[in-house]
Amino acid sequence: MYQFEVCANSVESCLSAQDGGAQRVELCAGILEGGTTPSYGEIVVARELLQIKLHTIIRPRGGDFLYNEQEICIMERDIQMVHQIGVDGVVFGCLTPDGQIDIPNTKRLIEAAQGLSVTFHRAFDVCIDPHRALEELIALGINRVLTSGKQPIALQGLPLLKELVQKAANRIIILPGSGINENNIRQIAQESKAREFHFSAREKRKSGMIYQCTQVSMNSPGMLNEYIRNVTTTERVQATINALKDDE
Repeated sequence: MYQFEVCANSVESCLSAQDGGAQRVELCAGILEGGTTPSYGEIVVARELLQIKLHTIIRPRGGDFLYNEQEICIMERDIQMVHQIGVDGVVFGCLTPDGQIDIPNTKRLIEAAQGLSVTFHRAFDVCIDPHRALEELIALGINRVLTSGKQPIALQGLPLLKELVQKAANRIIILPGSGINENNIRQIAQESKAREFHFSAREKRKSGMIYQCTQVSMNSPGMLNEYIRNVTTTERVQATINALKDDE
């Protein structure tokens, strides 16, 4: 009855998602920027090792979702590349300067992704009119919309998520995401009536380095310590999925 997608920041996280029972992963680099296109090598190895569905984000940079011609060309090439690798779907989002769905460029990327499942990502959450945007994405043939209900986390966006699920009326999948975990997924499912969920299930993991040079940092100020990584764990994936098992 439910489908679970894990936002994975590495091949390691992809495998933990699979072992924990997820049906799909969204592979991303640049998590601190909201997700950017992973490397060729990361996608290839993930595809070789995964039996579940693999989607990749197509986003050439962090920041806003207003892309110039060169960036759209990059996104088209990246879609062609991941298609050849054998991914199951792609995840992208384009907006106009006034916060509307960029219909011409979205059409271009959909055409490049022909044969793949297409998710419009959380660019949706910073558009000006979510109801209009939803109808436009349905008309474009997008498969699903990843959204937190235009709030920082999905729990806070529940009123809009519920409206979007009702308005979608099975014409498009509403995929709640952002801040979903084992403690709130049941409430989000019961109130929104969504059937698919997006979460990361990450935990901090200490580096295996014995010698740690703390005087020199390669990270920008405010970023994580190099000797700590956030990775998806099988246990947290299982715990989040198990929180809904009684409802299936």
